[in-house]
Amino acid sequence: MAANLVNLEAVEKVYGTRALLDGISLGVNEGDRIGVVGRNGDGKTTLIRILAKLEEADKGRVTHAGGLHLGVLTQHDSLDPAATIRHEVIGDLADHEWAGSAKIRDVLTGLFGGLDLPGFADGLDTVIGPLSGGERRRIALAKLLIADQDMIVLDEPTNHLDVEGISWLASHLQQRRSALVCVTHDRWFLDQVCTRMWDVQRGVVHEYEGGYSDYVFARAERERIAATEEVKRQNLMRKELAWLRRGAPARTSKPRFRIEAANELIADVPPPRDSAELMKFASSRLGKTVFDLENVSIQAGPKELIKHLTWQLGPGDRIGLVGVNGAGKTSLLRALAEAAATDGEKQPAGGKVVVGKTVKLAYLSQEVGELDPAKRVLEAVQQIRDRVDLGKGREMTAGQLCEKFGFTKEKQWTPVGDLSGGERRRLQILRLLMDEPNVLFLDEPTNDLDIETLTQLEDLLDGWPGSMIVISHDRYFVERTTDKVYALLGDRALRMLPRGLDEYLERRQRVIEAAAPAAAPAAAPAAGAPAQKSAADARAAKKELQKIERRLDRISEQEAKLHAQIAEKATDFEAVAKLDAGLRELAGERDELELRWLELAEDA
Repeated sequence: MAANLVNLEAVEKVYGTRALLDGISLGVNEGDRIGVVGRNGDGKTTLIRILAKLEEADKGRVTHAGGLHLGVLTQHDSLDPAATIRHEVIGDLADHEWAGSAKIRDVLTGLFGGLDLPGFADGLDTVIGPLSGGERRRIALAKLLIADQDMIVLDEPTNHLDVEGISWLASHLQQRRSALVCVTHDRWFLDQVCTRMWDVQRGVVHEYEGGYSDYVFARAERERIAATEEVKRQNLMRKELAWLRRGAPARTSKPRFRIEAANELIADVPPPRDSAELMKFASSRLGKTVFDLENVSIQAGPKELIKHLTWQLGPGDRIGLVGVNGAGKTSLLRALAEAAATDGEKQPAGGKVVVGKTVKLAYLSQEVGELDPAKRVLEAVQQIRDRVDLGKGREMTAGQLCEKFGFTKEKQWTPVGDLSGGERRRLQILRLLMDEPNVLFLDEPTNDLDIETLTQLEDLLDGWPGSMIVISHDRYFVERTTDKVYALLGDRALRMLPRGLDEYLERRQRVIEAAAPAAAPAAAPAAGAPAQKSAADARAAKKELQKIERRLDRISEQEAKLHAQIAEKATDFEAVAKLDAGLRELAGERDELELRWLELAEDA
């Protein structure tokens, strides 16, 4: 049976008049991989901070197992700005020591693209102070993952990672033996990594077995049982459930409830998108031409990002655009947006962009645009339009659309200046949709949005008739909202990927392997010299050494406890004899482990 590492008993936490956590009792055991989900502001971060003892609960008790090695990635790092990356991540290890560690090499390559940290001017000797928030976060994550932990707690670990970085992190965490508690809005990541889910809702935490897809099924079943038929039919989760069951093969292999119940729940739900109908409607709104690119080249300063690109964005096309950082994804969208804003007068460095006469473009950039902080939320939306036509006869008022995006009637009268970053992002998307565009460019639209808001946005986009390009590191969102994936792989060309993001990761891996220098052949040993151990033998020896060291630490703790018990029961000779026998047994095990440690030290 797995040992318990952390326990929460009847924990309560109140902010002002609002109970974020109300009598929560939870536990984390060895080997657990738990994903934490819920709306922004419902207490996810508070829960894990209390769990890690970074914050005190108002009531209840938090218990950690004795000698627990706990690592925490918070939303704000505690790195020393005067220190170098080497000092924070690797510490005092000599180059030959850290370079000989498979774990350190894997972490540095996975998070930074190479042992020499190619994205940093001075590599490992780069000073942390001037770095961006995203760069600092990667450094904090690397520092955490290199250390040996019994349990790690991660708050939004995928922020500032690209598709490759997220894929690597998921693979790395799958292979770690540490217990994991993770808050993230990345649903693909939750599906890959987690085996249990905690859903934080209005002060209560609901537990579910399985990853995100299993959680969607199980939560929908719980709500099906608890809700009336009409409320159930209006639940947005049913549409996502339909997509999970129909739109993406092998999303989940082991639902934790009856398949019949799932099928009954979605029996009358149409497919997420009727692509043919939307294409027809988009053509009537846009005509034949949206954006035609002829021999286009795009530059950023002296660097040529895209060369001789001939491509067409047609009516109703829903494109996911992925690629390495700096390959030109955002630059391509900006070039198209500038051509549209100037009726084709402003053109890129080379070639020609032809813009359709009926194109009405809305461009959601990564930066949250300036909004009048004194205006109320509803006023900021009504400033664009009072009502919006969503196509196919669907129409919504500004207030209805606000509610769909999580702005309750009370929240609609909140000044914009009092909104959080995620709420401002939601408002920015709202204002774009209210303007009734027929072409959408979305550059990292999922930043700062919680899962419920993401599903609401996806639901709106499902029936939105127009052309769309999405740049996102959120793999789930790209697969959910687009029909084709194109990639910029850093070679100045745009390629269509028939197999989507799986193909993109395979192509990137081939590029990385081709660029890696061939391993130098091992030097022949000198005459009479002992044969060198293989790299695999050395790795195995280091792994066993670490295991032995952890066991020796536990033996020391057990011996200390036994000595304390002997002192307490000094007059009980029978009890002392049993405790002494236990001490001798531990001493024998210690001797054997120390001998084995000496043998392995030479191999390692």
